[in-house]
Amino acid sequence: MSIIEDQYADTLYWLLEPDEENPGVRYFTLTKLLEKRPDDPEVIEAKQTVMTRGPVPVILNAQNKGGFWVEAGSGYYPKYTGTVWQVVFLAQLGADGDDSRVKSVCEYILENSRSKHGGFSMNGKHSGMIQCLEGNLCASLLDLGWPLTDARFGEALDWLARSITGEGIAPSKERNAPVRYLRSGNSGPGFACSANDHLPCAWGAVKAMLTLGKVPENARTPSMQAAVEVGVDFLLGNDPAAADYPMGYSEKPSRSWFRFGYPIGYVTDVLQNLETLTALGYGDDPRVCSAVDLILGKRDAQGRWKMEYTYNGKTWVDVEEKGQPSKWVSFRALNVLKFIS
Repeated sequence: MSIIEDQYADTLYWLLEPDEENPGVRYFTLTKLLEKRPDDPEVIEAKQTVMTRGPVPVILNAQNKGGFWVEAGSGYYPKYTGTVWQVVFLAQLGADGDDSRVKSVCEYILENSRSKHGGFSMNGKHSGMIQCLEGNLCASLLDLGWPLTDARFGEALDWLARSITGEGIAPSKERNAPVRYLRSGNSGPGFACSANDHLPCAWGAVKAMLTLGKVPENARTPSMQAAVEVGVDFLLGNDPAAADYPMGYSEKPSRSWFRFGYPIGYVTDVLQNLETLTALGYGDDPRVCSAVDLILGKRDAQGRWKMEYTYNGKTWVDVEEKGQPSKWVSFRALNVLKFIS
């Protein structure tokens, strides 16, 4: 019996209930918490339900025949109904990567949302490459089963890793260099970002490490492994519970760090930071203990966690209700706690 089945049985039972509004919770609970095989009848049924009930079919019904949402192009805008956000949300909600509509949007962003250097970009150009977006899209493609053998995907992952380590990328001031950082996006190694006044951005770091943690270890290139080491050192260099990472335009951490929600866009929270670190094997590291306590402190008397941050009203479909017990957030919490001994 796993720690989840033993210590959180009531919560687990709640997550396994059939729920036509949020069928992805049951699917992920079966596959990630109970680790049932893809060919298990319960898993097959749950996956089929994701594609016919709840938010996923609503999102897919809004898709243009060309594979995009709202308008053709790189797909970052409009927030949060544009193309790249649907890839992120579809993956997080459990969409089937073998569905033809899902495949078409994955193909679309690989063709339209990358810069000439391979990384994903807000505007399809080098100037718009930013690690939170790159990490979100790469993680989503991995979750949707997109093959690492696709050269375009390989280029995106390679750029993400090297943008962290600085390998083969000149400083922005070297204007004649064939490949350099730009002040408008990734402005330097180690997660430096224009959106954080050119300081290392922990939101970007979490998204990037989330991606690299999903790449099987035997498939990670030396650049990827080096990037993982840089990222872990950065994320554990400060207390994840305090989230007092470099703040370019503020004197204190964003409140978003401490408000758990779902699905997750470019912002992040302490819970996703722990999801990332535990998946990389740091669940027993003493530096995560305070963050684990923070997560456990949000659990109510019934063993559930509330929805504290939501994109409802800004997306194609609402997901649960802010301020109420959340199956999605509760699943996320258990998905971290399963790694804590």
